[in-house]
Amino acid sequence: MTPPIHLISQGLVRERQRAGLSLAEVARRAGIAKSTLSQLESGNGNPSIETLWALCVALNIPFARLMEPEAKRMQVIRRGEGPAVNAELANYQATLLATCPPGARRDIYLLTAQPGSQRCSHPHTPGTVEHIIVTQGRALIGPEESAVELNPGDYICYPGDIPHIFRALDSDTLAVMVLEIPG
Repeated sequence: MTPPIHLISQGLVRERQRAGLSLAEVARRAGIAKSTLSQLESGNGNPSIETLWALCVALNIPFARLMEPEAKRMQVIRRGEGPAVNAELANYQATLLATCPPGARRDIYLLTAQPGSQRCSHPHTPGTVEHIIVTQGRALIGPEESAVELNPGDYICYPGDIPHIFRALDSDTLAVMVLEIPG
């Protein structure tokens, strides 16, 4: 049986970039030639299980992650959706929108925007995720190719390491942005 080289090559590139390591550094840590790793990342070759295990150790990831397709990293939760818990003694409800992965850092921003030109953001550090909750107005937000219109109370998260936009559709649009940066 031939290993799924296409998935492995995508996994190697994704995990190496997520770790912020160079091709040469991963090859050194795994004890393989840089050219071998380059071929594997290009989707060429027939890696042995020993080579794959060595790469997983070098990247500090579980073996199965190399063969997982990249998870869809965009999520939209509309106001009134999502897992919620209520308080017993007050009219208070908490809705979980996202959890913070271990080792990440989060910065919080209040965004104020007006209709007109959209904010086009270049990719941030690999693995960065943006979380936005619209609090007032409406906006088109997300990856350039798949931005979503959001209303007050709506939440979106998407990869911040690809080109993305924020375009206010109403005057005085307000949003809270949480920038999650891998540690």
